[in-house]
Amino acid sequence: MSQRVLLYPGSFDPVTKGHLDVIARASVMCDVLVVAIGVHHGKSPLFSAEERMDMLTRETDGVLAGGCELRLATFDGLVVEAARAEGANAIIRGLRDATDFDYEMQMAGMNGEMAPEIATVFLPAAPPVRHIAASLVRQIAAMGGDVSAFVPASVAEQLSQRLR
Repeated sequence: MSQRVLLYPGSFDPVTKGHLDVIARASVMCDVLVVAIGVHHGKSPLFSAEERMDMLTRETDGVLAGGCELRLATFDGLVVEAARAEGANAIIRGLRDATDFDYEMQMAGMNGEMAPEIATVFLPAAPPVRHIAASLVRQIAAMGGDVSAFVPASVAEQLSQRLR
């Protein structure tokens, strides 16, 4: 039987409790979960790909369901190409609200046309983390606000140091 491989793509800039929730819950659905960090040359992330990979390595310790292997990767092209490169059967996408759903449905349709062999699986965010968005976390942190409710403590510290 072939391995069930899921690809969870995102910017993870920074890693939030919402991301960790999706990672933990997706890990029960697969043998291998590939968390793929998008590296887009037109964007200027707050943290480098290496820093985001370090955050994910540190913060995912102990959150995976038994038996699921975690792999970290970066990609700079189409998500479906990253999924193919990693041998993924499906792409996992976390949904916070109807706005996410509408956008992700469009993306799933486009990805389905380009790669019909790769399914898209939507995972609704758990209620305690449904409101968390990395972009809002960055804004709050940039304005000196407390982001400890939204990100792990070590990520909050990294944010604080970066934005000083």
